[in-house]
Amino acid sequence: MNFKNAVFIVTGGSSGIGKATAKDLVNEGAVVYITGRDETKLNQVANEIGAKAILADVSNDSDIEKTYKTVIDEQGRLDGLINNAGIAGSDWPEVDQLTRAQFEEVYQVNVFGAAVMGAKAAEIFKKQKSGNIVNIASTAGLKGFAKGSIYSSSKFALRGITQCWQAELRPYNVRVMLVNPSEVPTAFNQESREERPDEAKKLTSEEISHSILSALKMDERGFIPELTVWATNPF
Repeated sequence: MNFKNAVFIVTGGSSGIGKATAKDLVNEGAVVYITGRDETKLNQVANEIGAKAILADVSNDSDIEKTYKTVIDEQGRLDGLINNAGIAGSDWPEVDQLTRAQFEEVYQVNVFGAAVMGAKAAEIFKKQKSGNIVNIASTAGLKGFAKGSIYSSSKFALRGITQCWQAELRPYNVRVMLVNPSEVPTAFNQESREERPDEAKKLTSEEISHSILSALKMDERGFIPELTVWATNPF
């Protein structure tokens, strides 16, 4: 696709992978709206990278409605959704310590929020007969791990949702892609929301952004259903 003047929404766009992706899209000439829950940080980042800020929480349906209304009212169309917002929750419990509330905390963002964001985008894209959805999952959605029941299963769910959307939306020329980053030091799951420093052998947000934009740049007659990005030697 051609990014020049293309309109994108990037959820969780004020830090980490979302910020890097939004910045790169802006640099390619796209009109980019970033969402987030910290108004001060969101506005600072939007001003820094040349994006437009929408204060919104993907776990809140009225915020999702506001997001799409803002974009369509201002731009008249949407070309891409980067479904990036995600959390790990406040704990990593072992199986005998799991509670319903812990699952609900994470699923409200990683599964339900992503699903409703995607549903609203799909409504627009089906009418346009074009569009792109990139769901940001994780290598944790490919293989479970000890104490990962909540987070890992949320990303497995997003992977399954992606495959269903691919089957439903291909007849409308809508591309749905899944990106699975391995460990990337970011502000993810930091209570302070401060970015972690880069680590020499681990991936950075820029590598994931590069992967997302590279997949999107493919001519729209084709798409990459799933892309997993590993650090070469993180040990």
